[in-house]
Amino acid sequence: MAEAESTHFDLIIRHGRVIDPANERDFIADVGVRSGRICAVARGLEGTGLEEFDASGYIVTPGLIDSHVHVYQYATPLGVNVDETCLARGVTTVVDAGSAGASTFPGLRKFIAEKSQTTVLALLHIAAHGLASAGCTGQAKGGECDSLNQVDAELCAECVSKNKDMIVGVKVRLSASAANDGANEEEAFRRALKVSSETHVPLMAHHTFSTIDTQRKGKDIISCPGSLRPGDIHTHCFHGWPSTIVGPNKQIYSDVLKARQRGVLFDVGHGAGSFSWTVAEICAREGFWPDIISSDLHVESVESPAYDLLTVMTKMLHVGMPLNDVIKAVTMTPAIAFRRGNAIGSLNVNHAADITVLHFEEFDMDLEDCNAQLRKVKRRFVPVAVWKHGVSFKTSEAQPFPNEGKLQELASLNDALLIKDEF
Repeated sequence: MAEAESTHFDLIIRHGRVIDPANERDFIADVGVRSGRICAVARGLEGTGLEEFDASGYIVTPGLIDSHVHVYQYATPLGVNVDETCLARGVTTVVDAGSAGASTFPGLRKFIAEKSQTTVLALLHIAAHGLASAGCTGQAKGGECDSLNQVDAELCAECVSKNKDMIVGVKVRLSASAANDGANEEEAFRRALKVSSETHVPLMAHHTFSTIDTQRKGKDIISCPGSLRPGDIHTHCFHGWPSTIVGPNKQIYSDVLKARQRGVLFDVGHGAGSFSWTVAEICAREGFWPDIISSDLHVESVESPAYDLLTVMTKMLHVGMPLNDVIKAVTMTPAIAFRRGNAIGSLNVNHAADITVLHFEEFDMDLEDCNAQLRKVKRRFVPVAVWKHGVSFKTSEAQPFPNEGKLQELASLNDALLIKDEF
């Protein structure tokens, strides 16, 4: 009997609501696993498993993908422990978004990726030292692109080309504070665009407090997302600071809509300062949902206001994003965006058994955004179980929210907000 037809499994996950957007599945079914790989997804799967898990009342998804995290722990001021903050919350694959540049990437591979149970992919920072010494936390000063000597396009391209098993794109931070008070922003952006084009990988652009406009002011003037290409990723899409995607008339800028039409992807990238309930609700009213949902998890967001990927997913559901679209934005879409659709992001037979079980539970508590604005959330995602290559790992829930101790800190910069709640 062919292996896929065998009735003996190492694991059967039974009776769960299987949501697998890549295969257009949303039905009550069983998932069979053998030798670390998915070997069957079907209703009433016949046979027995060495382990059987009853997923009745739960949602079964492909292992979740968090497309924007910072997990280069101890080598950067932002890094968190990837297995504790991601795998334990149902995330089986992460993309570290620019913590490492070409000069520091070997350490990310050796000391983080190779030692973690979670699969760690990477966006390589256009600056050679990545975020190892940049003023990227709190009100610290100094940026990774302050000196263009560090923005070595040739070195970056060489590193990407030699490490495509792990590097899935290029990262640039378009913020004045990251580039010599804005003096180097355009050149850093141009070099990042060049490297991503030459190496045939997407560019992820962070765009906050930038000297580069959101709405293009002239035909040949660089802008963001106006200068991004199909497949590039605009992260932090729901912040309300200068460089927001929403104009003063509380409507999405036309250049943002045009960028989506030509295939630019928009990513939440929540983090400590890049998600506004107000902006998300404005975009929701226009049906402008993110293509990708990510946490931008790091030391300043893990205990509030992002907490973890599931909490960011909860926020998107709260503003009205359909459940299946939320699941798609953390499975199928990022897998395709980073050209890993043949390995992750679905429950395809013969794929590695990266599987997440979620409880979409009733809930009644305030949940903060990055500006201490609160919304009453009625339901949330909680991790129930997670398997990586068919091996079960312990799950944990985010700490109770809101984190009252951080609300004053989050609100302290709100005078700079362009888009915020009006009372």
